[in-house]
Amino acid sequence: MAARFPFGLRLNSRILLVALHDVVMAAASLPLAVWLRYWLADQAWAAQHMPEATLAFAAIAAVVFRYAGLYRGIWHFASLRDMIAVVRGAILSILIFTLLLFLLTRLESVPRSALVLQFLLLVALLAGPRMLYRSWKDGSLLDSFARTDSARVPVLLAGSGSAAEVFIREMERNRKAGYRVVGIVDEKEARLGRDLRGIRVLGGIAELDAVVRDLPSADRPRRLVVADDRLSGSAIRHLVEAAAHIGLPVARLPRLTEFRPEGGVSQQLRPVDVEDLLGRPQRVLDRAAIAALIGGRRVLVSGAGGTIGSELARQVAALGPAQLVLLEQSEHALYQIDMEMAERFAELPRAAMLGDVRNAQAVDDVFRQHRPEIVLHAAAYKHVPLVEANIEEGVMTNVIGTQVMADACRRHGIAIMVMISTDKAVNPTNVMGATKRLAEMVCQSRDIEDAGTGRTQFVTVRFGNVLGSSGSVVPLFQRQLAKGGPLTVTHPDVTRFFMTTREAVELILQAAALPAGTLHAEGKIFVLDMGEPIRIQDLARQMIRLAGLQPDKDVMIRYTGLRPGEKLYEEVLHRDETLVPTAQDGVLLAAPRVIGRVELDAVLEALAAAARRRDTDQVLAQIRALVPEFAHAPNGQDQQAGAGMAAPETASPASSAA
Repeated sequence: MAARFPFGLRLNSRILLVALHDVVMAAASLPLAVWLRYWLADQAWAAQHMPEATLAFAAIAAVVFRYAGLYRGIWHFASLRDMIAVVRGAILSILIFTLLLFLLTRLESVPRSALVLQFLLLVALLAGPRMLYRSWKDGSLLDSFARTDSARVPVLLAGSGSAAEVFIREMERNRKAGYRVVGIVDEKEARLGRDLRGIRVLGGIAELDAVVRDLPSADRPRRLVVADDRLSGSAIRHLVEAAAHIGLPVARLPRLTEFRPEGGVSQQLRPVDVEDLLGRPQRVLDRAAIAALIGGRRVLVSGAGGTIGSELARQVAALGPAQLVLLEQSEHALYQIDMEMAERFAELPRAAMLGDVRNAQAVDDVFRQHRPEIVLHAAAYKHVPLVEANIEEGVMTNVIGTQVMADACRRHGIAIMVMISTDKAVNPTNVMGATKRLAEMVCQSRDIEDAGTGRTQFVTVRFGNVLGSSGSVVPLFQRQLAKGGPLTVTHPDVTRFFMTTREAVELILQAAALPAGTLHAEGKIFVLDMGEPIRIQDLARQMIRLAGLQPDKDVMIRYTGLRPGEKLYEEVLHRDETLVPTAQDGVLLAAPRVIGRVELDAVLEALAAAARRRDTDQVLAQIRALVPEFAHAPNGQDQQAGAGMAAPETASPASSAA
């Protein structure tokens, strides 16, 4: 824990550096002022007792500056209040020094006019670097001198970064703004006790209850505003829970890139949503490489109407492909994404193709007609209980459909095929996961066989759940909340990995854009860093709180038992796999077991034949032959301690490897 200055200011290296700067400027101001006084009068300067006087003034200034508030301001956000503190500190220091000097020497060693010059110099030496630093950071000084109007609804900010500074500045400038910031809580210990445009950082996020309790009644906040999109998910979850405990509504600022010029920032506050609870840091992507991969090339997206497929279509369209081909089995889903593309990217050449990836002739016709160069294969059946109830259909789409697409890519000379996989492919307990593991093996076998030949490069990307996808838990909870509950959770301890759809697709494209041969990636699988797993029960409780309600009081949670094929927790890594970081943050490599293409295709032929005959027992037998770790749990899996299962605490190796 950092030491504290008086009034709660916590001492740290940055404050020490600022204090050293200010004391040095104070020490320099006295001899410089005396020299300037004599130089202006064209007189010789006798520097009598100047070292002693300089040290005395520096010591006085060091004490006065601390209590005048010079170290509370953050240089990056230096404002009019900081300049007032500088003037106040300079006046008090010089007055105290003048009184002391008068008592000791009757001001015989320092001309009185020099003290006036010293005040001007000291203000310039203290304020100048602050303003220059602010100008260097922001490119303008005008924002530092905004006026304040305080007759507004009191709010407390969480975060003291750039977004918070923009919000406070807007509140100062806009006389019609509806809010008045009364304080800030922040994760950064270095900023506790400091000021942002005159607003004190009152405590840490964990101290929210105490901060609100200690504020005067006139300043008691009526809303907590999350003003830092870099806050961790655990911090935001704690804020929501603590705010709900004291009856404080929670809102958040839009990200800086989302501020709309036509409306004041105060009118753009919005509720904290589920994505904020993840608090996942923004990845630094090689956007130039992604743009080079997609720009000017013909791209086909299969399953283009699904959650991942439609987001792939959006992000690909924004990168300027030569043509976008949307392949989808569902007429309604294809119509929706095609209309969206028509509205948002009217100039983009595109084709909306109804077709089933299991139909080799139909796929060949699409490839022959549109000649794609990149194929993003997102078509799959993914809903675990539905695939359990329709095993043969799951096999035909997820496995045989992927085989059809992969072989078509090889025949038509496609440069890259990206196959979207899932964490359910690891140690699968359900047919959906097992079929996705087989789909991984299809692409692995062909990638190894074609390595170094210049033929199709196969990129397989594995990740967990995406928030808001069709059939996922978040839309279910939202529908149940709208009806007043209860929220249904399968098991008190069930956990899942989550990431946003946008982030997942960005990292998919980033993995595809990595140079061929990255870390000898042939046959390996790219695994997206999913962070820490989230307990579904906790997610349900947080969503209830976000709705302004109390869990187990206003809305109940009901446990229904694990569904057919469902795991208690998911894994991103098999016990025999090792994750290797790549050059791209958030993208790792795993090397699961590989089977040669000829051997694999022979078993897949038998698997497809069994699926067409609707011979479920034989289908399951063929799956087990290729995926020996497949531990089918058609009634749900209450315990996960069997062979091949990692312990729950090690279920997120991607996090530690990253």
